[in-house]
Amino acid sequence: MSTLSAEQVKHVAELAKLQLSDEELQLFAGQLSAVLDYAAALQRVDTSHVSPTATVLPLRSVMREDVVRPSLPTSQGLTNAPERSEDAFRVHAVLEGSQ
Repeated sequence: MSTLSAEQVKHVAELAKLQLSDEELQLFAGQLSAVLDYAAALQRVDTSHVSPTATVLPLRSVMREDVVRPSLPTSQGLTNAPERSEDAFRVHAVLEGSQ
């Protein structure tokens, strides 16, 4: 089992723009080391007989046909609108710094 040092975890945290406490550095050192050990174990698996693939599941289309249908009448679509302005929903501005 390889163990990452606190300095290595601190470097990764800095790359990810994270600030970690000393306790978190120790915790994540153990957790990240376990992930790397698992990845190393996967590297040892013989996959020479497995052809490269993007998925092991059969491909199937989950999209329905695009069929033109009449839309909901405007008056019915706006029935439960808390506020409306003519034939449109009226909403408050969502801008940074607005009140």
